[in-house]
Amino acid sequence: MTGGDRGGTTDDDRVRDVVGVGLGPFNLGLAALLDGVEEDVDAVFLERDAEFAWHEGMLLEGVTLEVPFLADLVTLADPTNPHSYLAYLRETDRIYEFYFYETFQVPRREYDDYLRWVAERLDECRFSREVIDVRWDADRAHYVVTARHPDTGERFEYRGEHLALGIGSRPRIPDHLRGHPEDDVFHTARYRYNRDRVLEADSVTVVGSGQSAAEVFQDLLERQPEAGYRLDWLTRSDGFFPMEYSKLGLQHFTPEYDRYVYDLPQAVKDELIPNQELLYKGVDPGTSAEIYDLLYRRSIGDREPDVGLFAMTDVRDIESVRDAYALDCHQWQADESFVHESEVVILGTGYERPMPDFFDPIADAIEWDEQGRFAVTRDHRLDVDLPGDVFLQNAELHTHGVGVPDLGLGAYRNTLFVNRLVDREAYPEDDDTVYQDFAVEQFVDRVPGASRRSGSEPLSTPTQDD
Repeated sequence: MTGGDRGGTTDDDRVRDVVGVGLGPFNLGLAALLDGVEEDVDAVFLERDAEFAWHEGMLLEGVTLEVPFLADLVTLADPTNPHSYLAYLRETDRIYEFYFYETFQVPRREYDDYLRWVAERLDECRFSREVIDVRWDADRAHYVVTARHPDTGERFEYRGEHLALGIGSRPRIPDHLRGHPEDDVFHTARYRYNRDRVLEADSVTVVGSGQSAAEVFQDLLERQPEAGYRLDWLTRSDGFFPMEYSKLGLQHFTPEYDRYVYDLPQAVKDELIPNQELLYKGVDPGTSAEIYDLLYRRSIGDREPDVGLFAMTDVRDIESVRDAYALDCHQWQADESFVHESEVVILGTGYERPMPDFFDPIADAIEWDEQGRFAVTRDHRLDVDLPGDVFLQNAELHTHGVGVPDLGLGAYRNTLFVNRLVDREAYPEDDDTVYQDFAVEQFVDRVPGASRRSGSEPLSTPTQDD
């Protein structure tokens, strides 16, 4: 990339078709699919990190991806794409090893290596580019994106007719649990970096019941005999429940369900989506089984594992006491409180998606809902009163439902974006992928004995015998 230095800003003056902000799997997948179309789509993708990185703090030995390898960047849109996972295995000379591996869920470390492989193959990726400002140039009718180098402070300008927003989420630590040394009280996202310190502790507590918390607990449980610490696991959830992983349940992660949820009233969605957390936030059944089996083996011979698991418990505060931390805990179901002490506390408290400050210059052009969230179109674009599109990558859970963060739906969403950019169906837009229906209209169209009628009252009043 070349450009002149204008007032301390390196300005690439050409107007691209699309500028991507952030480079996680979703925007990387968009770049990979754009690379596979006949049209010459001029794109650039900006990432603040110096190199591609995907959840590095949780790349633990033995953990696997929670979706099949077919949910790579491109395969569900284009199985022939040269940036597929199978193409990666072929080029890295691992295709036969994977053939005999005989599993759909691949090691997370290898998936990360695959993503890095794709990023290195695409010329459109720019690293050490932290976006700090996005504005609309009304005279020339395009977006102007200002980025800076995190280390040198050098500034760069990129221009594009459209944007692809894929900045990802960040670890969420509730305010009442903040303010402690990061080596002692930290988010699961930092676990691999802090693990050596954890293994030296006398007691460790994991807080949270999602997959990240479960993987950290399992890793610590496996290392406990050698390290010798006390290990506890607390969660405010009703229990340590498995993620829904039945084949019919997984059909909620499809284009059909995505469209069905979008068409629901927003009030219905706001009530529905928080109650579907076990579709994507529970513990992988395999991880749950491995934890239980390890505890079972540790208890042979009337032994008592030095381990505690306690659900329905809200950690309301953390205070420093002597050489440890006192957790103010409340068992909300029984309405009882207690104090639990631990030398190290690892927080599996999820992730959040703050509103990016760099959108401030165009905030007045953005449509917002009643709760201050993005208004979103049916095809996953930001509802913005400007000629240029803003493609949303995993920022529309509130409008499209639980499939939004799913890697398997990333290729479908990017299919919509690519087709809009090239103004034709470069990739098929799947609309009949499951054996069940979600919308009444779909069911009535399929089933000979079904028909629509107005009103919600039953055809007849049920009797006691019914």
